[in-house]
Amino acid sequence: MPTTASQYRVRLRKAVHVFSAGHFITLTDTLCEPIHGHNWTVAVDVDGPLDNHGMVVDFIALRDMLTAVLQMLDHHMLLPTANRLLQVSQTTGPGGNEEIEIRFEQRRWVFPADECTLLPIVNTTAELLAEWIGGELTTRLAAAGKPLAGRLRVEVDECLGQSGVWEAS
Repeated sequence: MPTTASQYRVRLRKAVHVFSAGHFITLTDTLCEPIHGHNWTVAVDVDGPLDNHGMVVDFIALRDMLTAVLQMLDHHMLLPTANRLLQVSQTTGPGGNEEIEIRFEQRRWVFPADECTLLPIVNTTAELLAEWIGGELTTRLAAAGKPLAGRLRVEVDECLGQSGVWEAS
C-alpha cells in the first residue's frame, strides 16, 4: 500500500510522438524569421495520485490522445492567430480554393487552407506549442471521463536538445 509520502508519475517518450511542420515566429516587433520546419518530438509527464486501479492515468488513453493531437499538426504550416503583429485572414483564391493569407509589415504569405493549422497562440514557439498540446490533452481526457488529478508536463523539442516545456496542475 502506498504511503502518504509516495509520489507517482507516468512518462511518455514514444518514437511515434513526432510531427513534421513548418512555422515562423516574430522575434521582435519589427523582425520575423523566415519560414522553416522541424521534426518536433513531444514528451508528456503526468504526476498525481493513483486511482482505484493503481494508475496515475491510463497509458493507452494518454498515448492515443497525444497521437490524435499531433496528427492535427503533422505536415502542416503552423500559424498563430493571436499575434498582434500578424494579420491572418482566410480568403478564396483562384479556382475557388480556400487560402490563408498572413501579413507582417511588407511581407505576405499565402498557404492552402487545408495545409494549415491555425492555433490560438501568440507565436508558434516550442513553449507555446507545448501549452497548446497540454490544453488539448487536458480537454480530451476530461471529455473522455478521465480528468487529470495531478500535474501535466509537456515538452516539445524542435531539434535534438532544444525544447520548450509547459507545466500545469
